[in-house]
Amino acid sequence: MDQSFSLTGRRILITGAASGMGRSFAELAAADGAHVGLLDLNGDGLAETISSLTGDGTHASAAVDLSDWPATEAAVAALREALGGFDAICNIAGWDAPGRFWEQPYDMWQRLIDVNLWSCLHVCRATVPDLVEQESGTIVNVASDAGRVGSKGETVYAAAKGGIMAFTKSAARELAPFKVTVNCICPGPTWTPLLEQEQADNPKLIEKLVRAIPLRRAADPIDQARVIAFFASEAAGYCTGQVLSVSGGLTMVG
Repeated sequence: MDQSFSLTGRRILITGAASGMGRSFAELAAADGAHVGLLDLNGDGLAETISSLTGDGTHASAAVDLSDWPATEAAVAALREALGGFDAICNIAGWDAPGRFWEQPYDMWQRLIDVNLWSCLHVCRATVPDLVEQESGTIVNVASDAGRVGSKGETVYAAAKGGIMAFTKSAARELAPFKVTVNCICPGPTWTPLLEQEQADNPKLIEKLVRAIPLRRAADPIDQARVIAFFASEAAGYCTGQVLSVSGGLTMVG
């Protein structure tokens, strides 16, 4: 096997690691021999993720509110010390609260933007100097197809995820001279705790959504984790500024 696809020995920071796609990718990366540093607001969930990890690499975590810049800076510093630096930064943290945007309270808007946009900006601000100094590394951001094509009931969420895509492309241009790549994946419907809750609240809507997916199923978190792993590996070293939908064909964007 081409070893460039392996994550063995790579030092990877992962946000949103307490559940869903973040936990799935952390488990995949650790099992492949990566050193992983995990960030999430949910400390109990982080502990569960850490206990689920296999592999011989270093596993470290810090519970932190990523919308808080000083706290993020301190948490990243702790993981930098634990891992000895970073080779890949994977911004997976996300949150949604579907509803008509003009009826949502302002503090919900603020939280949607904090979790889905500011968290990524803060983590990148805290880690990019490391990557620039060593002239190597990659950033993998997780946006959403809601930000590419729009999504009823997810307007502010889509706006924040659209910001992630624009940030990815601009950061890719700015960091290319330092041999640092930046890419983004846009998941479609994925069986995270958020979608599971939506199914419990509105099962007919989820059934209709799944029928609209050409592959006739929502993604499992591991489907997204495998694509994140590709972008986090050396195999994707000549890809930068790319936005890739991982949606079972639901959104075929030219």
